[in-house]
Amino acid sequence: MGRIGRWSTTVLGLALTTAACGSDQPPGADEQITPIQRAPIPDNEFTPVELEDTVDRLVAEINAGALRTMPMAVVLKNAAGFWAPVVTAAARAMAELGVVGSVIGPIELSEDGPKPEEVQNEQIAQAVEDGVEGIGLAPFGDLQTTAVDEAAARGVHVVTLDNDVAASKRSIYVGTLNESAGATAAKTLLALLPAPPGTVIIHGSIDEAGSAGLERTQGAQAEIEAAGYEVVVGQAHWTLSGEAEDIEWMTAEIEAADPPAVGLIGLFNVSYRCAMAAEAAGAELPIVAFDFDPMTVEYMRQGRIRATHIQRQYYQGYLVPYILYGIKNLGLEATKQILAPQMVDGTRVNTGLDVVPGDKVDAYNDFLISIDANQ
Repeated sequence: MGRIGRWSTTVLGLALTTAACGSDQPPGADEQITPIQRAPIPDNEFTPVELEDTVDRLVAEINAGALRTMPMAVVLKNAAGFWAPVVTAAARAMAELGVVGSVIGPIELSEDGPKPEEVQNEQIAQAVEDGVEGIGLAPFGDLQTTAVDEAAARGVHVVTLDNDVAASKRSIYVGTLNESAGATAAKTLLALLPAPPGTVIIHGSIDEAGSAGLERTQGAQAEIEAAGYEVVVGQAHWTLSGEAEDIEWMTAEIEAADPPAVGLIGLFNVSYRCAMAAEAAGAELPIVAFDFDPMTVEYMRQGRIRATHIQRQYYQGYLVPYILYGIKNLGLEATKQILAPQMVDGTRVNTGLDVVPGDKVDAYNDFLISIDANQ
């Protein structure tokens, strides 16, 4: 049987002491606490000023009232690679807020055990039983709908990040707008391509169950087809064992493409496999990627990947505890009003996308290091 892998970030030890200090009330009870003070962020050309300003406005409104602490949890799919900056950011935000909080994950499973989404549903239910008043959730998709609705029915606000459970009673989604993000990545590639005809290979998703990846893929595909190119889409595999399969498929498509292949686009953190496939096929083709995996960075330094697109996952992890805390202290609608400049509708916060060209890779890496957000 698989087991739930659960851990709480050790960074939060100071925050736990601060939140409970000077009070006989149990953790999470309403109480006057020290006004929020954010850690300063170094000035940088990549700093998302609009997101920073939004958090500052939220903090100012919360500090203007009688602050009430709360217990919360952030439930993630993983803690390494793409998710490492999310862990860092969530821990930092909870420490600044002085809340009783934990980051829950990763999910450790055996082949004959429960599915990841089943384990995550158990983690959500356990967090509710433990008495949290807010949950940040990076869900696997609509399979978390019932668990989220049950948490909401218990009075627990759920804020999703990275992926959404749009049909559920979650309060707010924070993250990338996947269809437009895919279109943005496609436009980056189109600027590097010769005039059509030609075939573009998309290392994306065709999985109907993975709505976020599918939306991103469809956004990219529509943009490229509208420009007059043929498109071939394949399913990315996130496991190490799936690497060979991805490379073999893309290599075969490069070699067999008619009209000839003119470029590749990868839409997930394993995008570097596009460069590996082009090398295997002996093809010098423009490639654009997603995320900032160390392998992607290395191929960018070599000039094999021309640009990448960063989902600002650090800011997703950082915003979620602040939003949950805002809901506790100001109410949901008042919190949404403060978030309005970044909201695209009544429930979704767009954290935006960083487009990083190859000649800026080291500058961007320095920025991530400055906020402890590198992978």
